[in-house]
Amino acid sequence: MSKKRTLLRNARVLLGDALALSDGPQDLLVEGGRIAAIAPAGTLGQAEQIIDLTDHLLVPGLVNGHQHSHEHFQRGRTENLPLELWMQLVRTRTPVPLTPRQVYLRTMVGAIESLRTGATTIVDDMALGGAIDRERIAAVLQAYDDVGIRALLGFAMMDKPIVDNFPFLAAHVPTALVAELRAAPRPAGAEQLALVRGLARERHPQSRRVGVLVSASAPQRCTEPFLREVRALADELALPVITHVQETRLQVVTGQLFYGCPMVEYLDRIGFLKPATSLIHAVWLNPREIAALARTGATAQHNPWSNLLLGSGVQPVRELLDAGVNVSLGSDGSCSTVTVNMLNVLGSAAAVSKLRGDDHRRWLSAHEALHAGTLAGGRALGFGEQLGSLRVGAIADLVGYRTDSVTFTPFNDPVRQLVYAERGAGLGFSMVDGEVVVAGGALRAVDEAGLLREIEREFAHLAPQYAKAEAEMGPVVAALEGIHREGLATAIAPDTCAARLA
Repeated sequence: MSKKRTLLRNARVLLGDALALSDGPQDLLVEGGRIAAIAPAGTLGQAEQIIDLTDHLLVPGLVNGHQHSHEHFQRGRTENLPLELWMQLVRTRTPVPLTPRQVYLRTMVGAIESLRTGATTIVDDMALGGAIDRERIAAVLQAYDDVGIRALLGFAMMDKPIVDNFPFLAAHVPTALVAELRAAPRPAGAEQLALVRGLARERHPQSRRVGVLVSASAPQRCTEPFLREVRALADELALPVITHVQETRLQVVTGQLFYGCPMVEYLDRIGFLKPATSLIHAVWLNPREIAALARTGATAQHNPWSNLLLGSGVQPVRELLDAGVNVSLGSDGSCSTVTVNMLNVLGSAAAVSKLRGDDHRRWLSAHEALHAGTLAGGRALGFGEQLGSLRVGAIADLVGYRTDSVTFTPFNDPVRQLVYAERGAGLGFSMVDGEVVVAGGALRAVDEAGLLREIEREFAHLAPQYAKAEAEMGPVVAALEGIHREGLATAIAPDTCAARLA
């Protein structure tokens, strides 16, 4: 957090929770990591640091509520696979071993792209792999410390073998292969909980820019006692929670077979749903589940670009908003999405809603998408009204896009032009926690060009290992194809919101 007074001069500003365009150019004073004043240009006097933002539009920093740094070296390696098949190529039987430096560089891929496109907060749901490696975890945290972004790191905790989160195993997966997959090493549930507890002492997100949260990978990957322990830990430490829920139709079927009901109803039954708890994807929902989210104050997180590329479906955003559910946004991991660009997420969230129903008055607007990617994202992570809004007293996480660009010319509706047209080329300024992290379109804290060159050199040695690990998963992908198809053929409750076109 910067203690110096910084004056941002002469910018147009999207003000307050309403994201209303200022009447004219404004000055914005930042002090102690917070917005101290906003007033017409030329009226706020002097400061230790003065930055001229003429021809900039100041916007709350985007909140990316979901990405996976362990995927950044795999961007662009897959296409046209549904989730259940695709994920076998990410969590391979033979993991590619990385040094702490390589993990640091991998993390930087997503951090740099995030800052370059307007995200100032990211949630990194990192896979631990077969064992807890504290050096690798430290490398991830160090990358976020160095680059200057706000980050909340979780560990996709689970206490069941991945293979056991699928139904229909006996019918489609050879017994020997199931046994092999079940025997893969994984950290014990107690170890994972202890890891989060220990890190939270020094890295609580309410007191540190780079902190931790609690991540339960998905209900079907956790036993009920473990889910209850996860919930208890989060409550004790006042940490936000994330978990993947009902991303695909097969997961609705899985809930029916495992719990006798869809997964959101199951989580509600065991008391898991609370405020500052984000259900990632939440695509295939029924009205009772939507009502449960509204009643408990949990968040439904929309990952529209990921859901499109994996063919998962379209979240019923309007039904969620009508019920009073907080809806936030996330990019998901770059192996499935190729990018963690949150501007892309904003645009796809608003655009894909127009495929749901014929009543154009119920389509998601650009303004609603930007709200989901800013203030709603802060609420989802337990920051209340303090993050994701440009108003006095709010945390000084903000970005500036150049308005003297073709994207904003002519200057008609800046929110629509930002959401549907800007993809990062016009980003000129970014501030996180009151510290300038991008100025003049360049990262301030790290040598971006040098890091990208180093990443390319390192990955040249790793690429053959990734290719070999992916090839070894052929038998698993083939077996899961049968499970995927049986899931499509299995009936689900008729009141489930239709998430895919027939």
